[in-house]
Amino acid sequence: MDKLLIHGGASLKGEIWASGSKNASLPILASVLLCDGTVTISNLPELQDVITFKELLVALGVKVIAHEEATLEVDPRCVNSLTAPYELVRKMRASILVLGPMLTRYGQANVSFPGGCAIGSRPVDLHLGGLEAMGAKIEISDGYIRATCADRLAGTRIVLSSVSVGATENLMMAAALAYGTTILENAAREPEILDLANCLNRWGAKISGAGTRKVIIEGVDRMHGGCFEVMSDRIEVGTYLAAAVATSGKMKISRTDPKILEGVLKKLGETGAEIKFGNDWIELDAENRRPRSVNVQTAPYPGFPTDMQAQLTAVNAVAEGIGIVEETIFENRLMQVQELNRMGAKIAISGNSAVVTGVKRLKGARVMASDLRASASLVIAALVAEGETLVEEIYHIDRGYERIEEKLCLLGAKIRRSNQ
Repeated sequence: MDKLLIHGGASLKGEIWASGSKNASLPILASVLLCDGTVTISNLPELQDVITFKELLVALGVKVIAHEEATLEVDPRCVNSLTAPYELVRKMRASILVLGPMLTRYGQANVSFPGGCAIGSRPVDLHLGGLEAMGAKIEISDGYIRATCADRLAGTRIVLSSVSVGATENLMMAAALAYGTTILENAAREPEILDLANCLNRWGAKISGAGTRKVIIEGVDRMHGGCFEVMSDRIEVGTYLAAAVATSGKMKISRTDPKILEGVLKKLGETGAEIKFGNDWIELDAENRRPRSVNVQTAPYPGFPTDMQAQLTAVNAVAEGIGIVEETIFENRLMQVQELNRMGAKIAISGNSAVVTGVKRLKGARVMASDLRASASLVIAALVAEGETLVEEIYHIDRGYERIEEKLCLLGAKIRRSNQ
């Protein structure tokens, strides 16, 4: 099993680029099942989750051809199976996103209950309830979701009882080929939702309102496919900027959109870092200064993203003062705290909040990654710690960060991968 060996103490300095968004790539890959022509997707990140999703498409019979780096050509006209098998779906929660496209295109879908990070309860009830409202029949048996519809799904008004990115994406895709108009109320507003809608529209769908609480989908008879470039990964960008703050560094990141990171940039600015940005770049300067603690409360977009909570916890661990990090999205997403405390952090858990008393220095230790974003927080802590840190179980990191050790080396970090 691969590990990361990190010798801390170096300030991160330099320029890197943003990879394509993991959270946008996966629903876009699922949406190819809606098309009756070939599809070309560019700016796909080289991540384990993306590899797993490609394997899932192949298992369904889709023809997948890799071209130059980060570009994929897909022909969905070869689909010969409507079952998403357990051995693939268990690896990644986003596999549930094939449910809506398969059902609306082929009238049937069998999808194993999904896996992914163990960060709390993430039920699929909203997905299933929305599909049933559109006329689907759902049965749960032998660990599989078995969905059918007699003819086409029918457009309707769906009010989501809570904001869900996955349910919004799944129902948008299902509605794209449904008969009539579907209105999604209380929809998620994340930039990845808008990216998916832009992709679907490019390929022949009729969707308006994406990025707002009300999304309107006018069903079409067919989607022809085409080309699309995936947006940049705002969580990857935020993670590297947080690492620059923790290590008192200076960093420029290109190929990204500052507008989709406003909540994160605001909090990083509160630490005392100077931030500048242009249309497609962000520069952060935290040289020669210890960060100030900040209070963080996660919330659906445009609030502070839950996927950045662990990274800000790590920044607070070495900041001046006391910062409170409150997690409101998932009930089990403070698992990084125990490992950070092993490195000398002073963090106490109170309910769904972490009370972080900053210390001047952390010390290297052997730590274990528990989920994707907790892994990132341990890497940040290791970069600023005295001595060497061994981060184990880094397959979590490979699910969401493309070539993390290569990018950090470009910024001056002393980090290497080992399988010893």
